[in-house]
Amino acid sequence: MLAVRPSISKPREKVVSGGSPCRAYDLGLVEYEQALRLQDNLLSARLASKIPDIVLLLQHPSIITIGASGSERNIIVPRELLAGEGIPVRHVDRGGDITCHNPGQLVGYLIFDLRSKREGLHQYVRHLEEVIIRTLDAFSVSARRDPQYPGVWAGKEKVCALGIRVRHWGTRHGFALNVNNDLKQFGYIKPCGIPDRQVTSISRLLGRDLALEEVTSCLIEQLGKVFNIDIRRRSAEELNGYYIR
Repeated sequence: MLAVRPSISKPREKVVSGGSPCRAYDLGLVEYEQALRLQDNLLSARLASKIPDIVLLLQHPSIITIGASGSERNIIVPRELLAGEGIPVRHVDRGGDITCHNPGQLVGYLIFDLRSKREGLHQYVRHLEEVIIRTLDAFSVSARRDPQYPGVWAGKEKVCALGIRVRHWGTRHGFALNVNNDLKQFGYIKPCGIPDRQVTSISRLLGRDLALEEVTSCLIEQLGKVFNIDIRRRSAEELNGYYIR
């Protein structure tokens, strides 16, 4: 089952556009609530054709999020422990179950209007997975899809979680790729609600630290190739007006 939560009907027609423009913004460390508001505002502007497709690349302070198909039963430590470490729990409207975000994890939020793409919803998710698989391959990490579970896997360990939300054929949320983040916090939950699978990171797989910027640059390149978009990095200051609700 895909970690997708659609709220759409199939569009009557699709506008095909090859090499369409896309802007990528590296935002650094962003509070989760602030990122949610930013996505909402950008999606409204995208659906009104005021802006092109957008990719937000960022990190979050430690937080546990529970998607539309998730449950707090998948938190396996006392809430007092989470409170003591300053880790909030947030229910969100993305697809999927439970996961952790923390610094060193590369989070990607894609604000795309799928009416301008050839693919439907499931192909969009397949493309997201392909972007991650190609990025990992560039760092000599062999990764794959798992027919039972969404996301991207290195052996039996999940290295990247996927969870999206679609409104009026416009996308929010996206992926969370573990690069050099602290994996201890994943021991506080059953990641994605799967009791017999573990979580890993690129740095753990390689046995060495890896700079987030290296992965970010490679991932942007693969986004351009897989989605056939003309993706350009832009200054985060351009988004200042969209942080206001």
